[in-house]
Amino acid sequence: MSPLTLTVLGCDGSHAGPGGAASGYLVRDWGSATAIWMDAGPGTFAALQCYADLATLDGIVLSHQHTDHWSDIDGFITAARWTMDLDNLPIPVLAAPGIRPALQHDIDGILDWREIGDGDGAHIGGLQLSFSRTDHPPPTMGVRIEGPSGVVGYSADSGPQWSLASLGSDLDLALCEATFTEDHESEGAIHMSGRQAGRSAEASRARRLVLTHRWSKIPAIAVLEEARAGFSGRVDAAEPGRGYSV
Repeated sequence: MSPLTLTVLGCDGSHAGPGGAASGYLVRDWGSATAIWMDAGPGTFAALQCYADLATLDGIVLSHQHTDHWSDIDGFITAARWTMDLDNLPIPVLAAPGIRPALQHDIDGILDWREIGDGDGAHIGGLQLSFSRTDHPPPTMGVRIEGPSGVVGYSADSGPQWSLASLGSDLDLALCEATFTEDHESEGAIHMSGRQAGRSAEASRARRLVLTHRWSKIPAIAVLEEARAGFSGRVDAAEPGRGYSV
């Protein structure tokens, strides 16, 4: 069976760190030749062009209106309108509320925009998507992506009052934010620590955990060790260009 794959385009938390990029991922189902750009933080459009032919892009998913998760969409619109000959337009976009009014460019003929909310579902190519609102303002949608070979769950941004279990208990790969370490935890926090991400993945019975959205000032090994202490499966730290398959 052809695999479902995830390639990290960027994984820095809240803003792009030195030489890095903010949140963005390429999800592919090779059996159905489906390609989805999931979150489009600054720096991810450049990376996307290294890993995919934009003419084969089937859809875009944007988790919420904080600019570190969508701002490169404006660059894509400019490229699609003026410098690239793409025959797959308009491209379907599944986006949380609040993003479209903030765009700098007209999307007519480029993007087919649909606003999504908690509990919504959709199909893009051969993949089934379902959305869950997380513990993060403004309205932020975690997403479950299901293909013939497996299931990927993405937390987007979330505080600890939301659980990966909201995306199901059969996640082959859980891509979960772990923005900082335990000493940054506080009541009402809108992000998770490595410790909290590990516990959330364990409670959801995910098979594998990949940590993302780490602040660049936080050592990767510190977040990784916290998550490993709370999760019995394999844990990895996301890195730009790294790929995973399920």
